[in-house]
Amino acid sequence: MDAVQVLEKVFGEDYGSLKGKRLRMTRLRIPGKEVCMAHVFTPMDQNVYINLGLNIGVHEGEDHFGEAVGIIRFTPWEAVIAAADCALKSADVSLGFMDRFNGSLIITGELEQVKTAVNSTVDFFDKDLGFAVCKVFGA
Repeated sequence: MDAVQVLEKVFGEDYGSLKGKRLRMTRLRIPGKEVCMAHVFTPMDQNVYINLGLNIGVHEGEDHFGEAVGIIRFTPWEAVIAAADCALKSADVSLGFMDRFNGSLIITGELEQVKTAVNSTVDFFDKDLGFAVCKVFGA
């Protein structure tokens, strides 16, 4: 969808009268209690680990290539703190990245361990905390 199509969809019938005028679009996010995305995968290209920053801060000789990666996204964003705790307690995984300002959690480890951690975390948020949850993709 190009910019004109987006504007036509957003403004509907008013788009004709707004055409040619300066418009300002503001993105607004109203967080609810939601697990927005949950995905488990094993990258086949080392560049994926590098682009995710999973090669930063590792001990000399340590290499995460070949490990599975679990990514979970939350709103409200602070929920990622409880999610990291849950994931680390439910399986033998490592914390790859946690962003409490955007609600992103990345965990790494053996494929079955990452699947267990992601599924356990999503289940906890669903059953115990009453979050709306998505299906875990790749598990």
